[in-house]
Amino acid sequence: MTVSAPAPSDDAPHILVIDDDRRLRALLASFLSKHGYRVTAAASAAEARSFLESLEFELIVLDVMMPGESGISFAEKLRERSDIPILMLTARSEADDRVRGLEAGVDDYLGKPYEPKELLLRIGSILRRARMPAPSRKSEASVRFGPFVFYVERGELRQADDPIRLTEREREILRLLSSAEGESVSRETLAGPGASAQERTIDVQINRLRRKIETDPANPVYLQTARGSGYKLVVDP
Repeated sequence: MTVSAPAPSDDAPHILVIDDDRRLRALLASFLSKHGYRVTAAASAAEARSFLESLEFELIVLDVMMPGESGISFAEKLRERSDIPILMLTARSEADDRVRGLEAGVDDYLGKPYEPKELLLRIGSILRRARMPAPSRKSEASVRFGPFVFYVERGELRQADDPIRLTEREREILRLLSSAEGESVSRETLAGPGASAQERTIDVQINRLRRKIETDPANPVYLQTARGSGYKLVVDP
């Protein structure tokens, strides 16, 4: 007798899967459901937008190669109004797609074909970062640099009273740089477990952060390159 996996609970994380390949979309949705996630699947960027208008999601799993609007274009437009975490699926051989995806603001990427266990680990890691408790600002550690203040635990960056939209990866990078107290942090540490520093993908994410906090990103004042070792955040004393 075959025993069916229990249905995901109503409060389980809700994942939006976007892939134009019907077979792969169905397999991925079934796999994630069996591992306790609620899943909604979309065949195109347009269909995904219609779901986003009426449903709440904790994470998007996004295929980069789709007819019509690409996954990268979808991510760029979504980042203009939302910081929902995005895990992008790319062909292993297409390093340019991974770089463009990071420039567009995705939080992480996974090359296809991938090991199902690695997919679950990546999803779990992103969701844990996104669900970190948000303590009161009064009791929370913070760092200041110029007109900006970064609340470390909640991962909130503000310029005066205005919040600055960050992806989960950008929050994690700022946490690591803040904890170093002005010392340099290596690319390998900033890239995180399983990431390839050889591809310099961390440089792409640093450049995105600079565009948000620097008047002249080409000549950074706060987020500086530590020659030969990585990056450092120059904070106020």
